Amino acid sequence: MVEAMLTTYDNPHDPFTDFDSWYQWDERAGYHTPSFLARIAVVSDEISEPDQVLAINQAIDEIVKENTLGMYRKVTREIPG
Repeated sequence: MVEAMLTTYDNPHDPFTDFDSWYQWDERAGYHTPSFLARIAVVSDEISEPDQVLAINQAIDEIVKENTLGMYRKVTREIPG
């Protein structure tokens, strides 16, 4: 299984291994990437966790595709299991 995150090209921190530093940098830069992703992803407590992951991945793909400012990128890592 592959886990995906949305980040910006200029954020020097890894959102997987150093989320706190990544998040602080993102907020200081004024990007508010997690909030932006939350506005795009259609998720609900009423759908299963795999469906929520799928919705988030689809939202990340949409953001990267429509990347009009050229600042967003998708990063992934393999989840053992």
